[in-house]
Amino acid sequence: MMSLTVFAVTFGIIFLAELPDKTALAALMLGTKYRAAYVFAGVAAAMAVQVGLALVAGSLLALLPHRWVELVTGLLFLAGAVMLLLHKHEEEPHEAKKPGSNGFWKVAGASFLVVAVAEFGDLTQIMTANLAAKYADPLSVGLGAWLALCAVGGLAILGGQKLLKHVPMKVIIRVAAAAMLVLAGVSIVGAITG
Repeated sequence: MMSLTVFAVTFGIIFLAELPDKTALAALMLGTKYRAAYVFAGVAAAMAVQVGLALVAGSLLALLPHRWVELVTGLLFLAGAVMLLLHKHEEEPHEAKKPGSNGFWKVAGASFLVVAVAEFGDLTQIMTANLAAKYADPLSVGLGAWLALCAVGGLAILGGQKLLKHVPMKVIIRVAAAAMLVLAGVSIVGAITG
């Protein structure tokens, strides 16, 4: 059965962590060159594959004793927060181009390949695996992560520049890092207290 709480936590964390990510920038750039619907189809398919891989990794991690799972996920959340806070993000304006009219399969396939490669081993994929291990609820985690990734991809394709005009990237990064620090603390305390 699906847990709405696990779904909401996963969606929130993955959504915030993906906003400043290179995958969102790749989707933004593809969206300026090609039809948005074609790009989104490729992005959504790539994200589904990446979430599936993360769920498998998280399920394997969940086989460890509970204290070890808590410790490993806590340390990985902490590492994710540090990576977000220390990584320098360029805030360069991207010049919009008139979308091209290439065929669906060509655009969706190219979008799939670009995003699948960019997302492989990415912070959000690691976070999805952590959440899958922590909550042992692959349906809620998988759906929350995939919808969050698709939402960010859709926002990037359709209105990335408008979002950044209203919400500075530094704020988005700090909120995502704060959420990861809280989860790291909860996991590490859980590992220590057993």
